[in-house]
Amino acid sequence: MNLILLGAPGAGKGTQAEKICEKYKIPAVSTGNIIREALKNGTDMGLKAKSYIDAGTLVPDDVVIGIIKERLAEEDCQKGFILDGFPRTIPQAEALDNMGIVIDKVIDIEVEDDTIAKRLSGRRVCLNCGATYHLEYKKPEKDGICDICQNELVQRKDDKAETVLDRLNVYHEQTEPLKGYYEKKKKLVVVYGQEKVEDTTNLVFKALED
Repeated sequence: MNLILLGAPGAGKGTQAEKICEKYKIPAVSTGNIIREALKNGTDMGLKAKSYIDAGTLVPDDVVIGIIKERLAEEDCQKGFILDGFPRTIPQAEALDNMGIVIDKVIDIEVEDDTIAKRLSGRRVCLNCGATYHLEYKKPEKDGICDICQNELVQRKDDKAETVLDRLNVYHEQTEPLKGYYEKKKKLVVVYGQEKVEDTTNLVFKALED
């Protein structure tokens, strides 16, 4: 089963990718992770990516696609995979098609922008032990202090309201058109994100089994 997960930042794609991995025993292929892996392993494409990263510029599509192609050729992807974070644009989706990669289903996790903004802007993290809290959904015992190691909790730059809105705008402009692209191919399935993670997971599994 070859899958793509779509959804705005903060829609919970990463968590759902993990759940799908556990149930179906297929790897999640995250763009960020495989670029880091390619850099670490010093592959040809990894070295190309490094030159752009060192220069502080975006890694171009052809290099990202080359890294994806290398990863999908590995043995653990032969029985299926989940692409999380790729494709991000229609040209990337077209490149994936041109590689001969057949996608069985595209699961789009829909969550309202207001809900995402509330989720992300309320998140607080401990830079010491990595524990995560939320001002509304998962409060620490003491305000601003980690329950585990007693260090101060901070708001990451990515979780600040203005940054979240910028990320959502980029998603709507660049990535959301993929819904129409895959709908035309009759591969798109929309799942509406629920308040409880397990309820969303149940809907995702139902979509995969239908």
